[in-house]
Amino acid sequence: MKNILRKNEFYVALMIIGLVVLIQLKSGQFFTSNNLVDLARSCIIPCILTVGVMIQLVASSIDVSFPAIAMLSMYVVTNLATKHQYTGPVIFLFLFAAIIGFLLGSLNGILAAWLKLPTLIITLATSSIFMGILQGVLRCRVIAVMAEPLEELGKSYLYVGINEKTGLTSPLPTLFLLMVFVVLFVCLFMNYTVLGRSIFAFGGDQVSAQRIGINTTFVQYFVFAFMGILSGIGGLTRTILTGSCQPTTLEGYEMLCIAAAVLGGTRLSGGVGSVSGAVLGVILLMLVNNNLILLGIPTYSSKFFTGIFIFLGISMSSYQALKRKSKLNAVSTL
Repeated sequence: MKNILRKNEFYVALMIIGLVVLIQLKSGQFFTSNNLVDLARSCIIPCILTVGVMIQLVASSIDVSFPAIAMLSMYVVTNLATKHQYTGPVIFLFLFAAIIGFLLGSLNGILAAWLKLPTLIITLATSSIFMGILQGVLRCRVIAVMAEPLEELGKSYLYVGINEKTGLTSPLPTLFLLMVFVVLFVCLFMNYTVLGRSIFAFGGDQVSAQRIGINTTFVQYFVFAFMGILSGIGGLTRTILTGSCQPTTLEGYEMLCIAAAVLGGTRLSGGVGSVSGAVLGVILLMLVNNNLILLGIPTYSSKFFTGIFIFLGISMSSYQALKRKSKLNAVSTL
């Protein structure tokens, strides 16, 4: 029980439960099937990207370029597929997007791992470069009619939620399964592989990690390259879900995903984080963004409440870190 109380995930889960109860008591509409489907749908892209951000933060690296990687990847793939009237398996388009994302993420990784430059500065620079390529070189535009495989996947659903009171319907897209797969894969990878545990060790203490034989250069390169892969996949998924390619649709996602990861207990200083916490952070922020209207609060107030929840999450994480530090100091003085 004490271990549970020490974890941020517990307190984030309590905030989610409290908010759900409040919304249900106020509106009586939270547990309608269409509202639950809307919540699940809204979590797809943030979850795919946030688990990648969590890995980077665990490795004490901050990346603000992944939305630009996602937007550049999705535009190149969608534009080429549409222009050449691609009709093959959609999985090859996802693979293409992942490769583009991998190459762009690898650039960040090389600069961070081998040149030892600050990751925030690196990714601020590469984000501007990627957006410059997208808007200046490629002269991006909205692609309203996409290649057939993308259109077909966008129209495939697992379930359609119906609100019996209002008659509103909300389809749960098949791509929800992709999100589940990514989350489970990252969870297993971080907890049960040597490389995953090496990332935790690297973020906790780079010098100690190097002394026990961990290739710290590769670890830092990997977290950026892997984030690039998730960005490419997430970007194309966003295009499919919206039914059109809007090149700037993911602007601002860097703050959303970093906030969700930190809210879920991932330390900005590295070494600590969990997939479950990151997912809970996403759910809480999506609850705030999507359900304020049910409480009679204008949707433009969502940023205010999001900021409050982030502050609470960081405060809890800092408080727990101080408690652990004080206990260690007490033990060392004995």
